[in-house]
Amino acid sequence: MRHIIIKKLSALCLILSIFAVTGCSSLIDKYDQVAYQNATSIKVESLALIDKATSPYSDNETDVDELIIKVDKAYEYANGRPNNEIVTKQWVIMKDPSHNLLGGFLVRWKENGSLSKTFVTEAKKNVSLGFDQIIGLESGKIKPEGSK
Repeated sequence: MRHIIIKKLSALCLILSIFAVTGCSSLIDKYDQVAYQNATSIKVESLALIDKATSPYSDNETDVDELIIKVDKAYEYANGRPNNEIVTKQWVIMKDPSHNLLGGFLVRWKENGSLSKTFVTEAKKNVSLGFDQIIGLESGKIKPEGSK
């Protein structure tokens, strides 16, 4: 047991040393208003669309397709920014059809045609929390000089 604790402490010291040598600022980009607006507006649109999942998918397919395009654009914007790997990974998880966030929800809706109110309510909570992580990561970044 003590040996495991020592290994974990050694690993932690190594990670902290790497941060000290490389500097934390190189790991994350500065705050970006467009990225923040992308995340907040897509969150609102996603949650509104999720509420419609108790109705047939076919009635909402155009809205789903438009939302997927917006999510893909937000991902590409995040991916194109330097030192933005953490936020980019969060977008990957959000849109992944095999995960339990937005991408997975949309696949399940399409496969089932419509979903129960209980399932929609719970999925909405998960998707909302996922977006909150993206929004929190962006809003927690250092603001560039001269911005509010």
